Amino acid sequence: MRKIITFLAVVGMFSLQSCTVNDATDYVDHDTIPEAFEIKNVNLGRVADNEYNLKSTFQFEVGGNLFDDETVLVYRLTDIVNSNTPVWQLIPRTIYFNNGDVIDYYFDFSKVDFIITARGSFNLLNAPTFINNQTFRVVIMPSVLAKSVNKNDFSEVMSALNLKENQVQQIKF
Repeated sequence: MRKIITFLAVVGMFSLQSCTVNDATDYVDHDTIPEAFEIKNVNLGRVADNEYNLKSTFQFEVGGNLFDDETVLVYRLTDIVNSNTPVWQLIPRTIYFNNGDVIDYYFDFSKVDFIITARGSFNLLNAPTFINNQTFRVVIMPSVLAKSVNKNDFSEVMSALNLKENQVQQIKF
């Protein structure tokens, strides 16, 4: 009898050792459907001489609902290389100028609305390229995946989400 109990204990030890869960890599989010939206060529509206924003309620569906375990990323188009390659910069972002001036881009996001803001240490009307004809991309992704991807690299984010350029939804304002 003692040999059978010892045998069952050893078998139990080995079988329990192979049952491990790694929360960081084995997690599957069944609620979040990764999405990307583009808001193209918009002018930010004046809030004050040094602050402009784009504020809107959603007139489109964001994944049905925005869940607590989702991350929202916002990118600003800063350049186009070779007329085909967009350069996307993650915001919040601070742009520093040689004369000491700065412009901060940041966003506020909820389930029903959003605000993208540009605030400068100077009157932004003197730098209209930072507030007029702006293009932004909004990406919604599972928070667990956001921890393991380089969010500063828009291409890496899109690749991790398995989203293609033709899946980016165009939003008109």
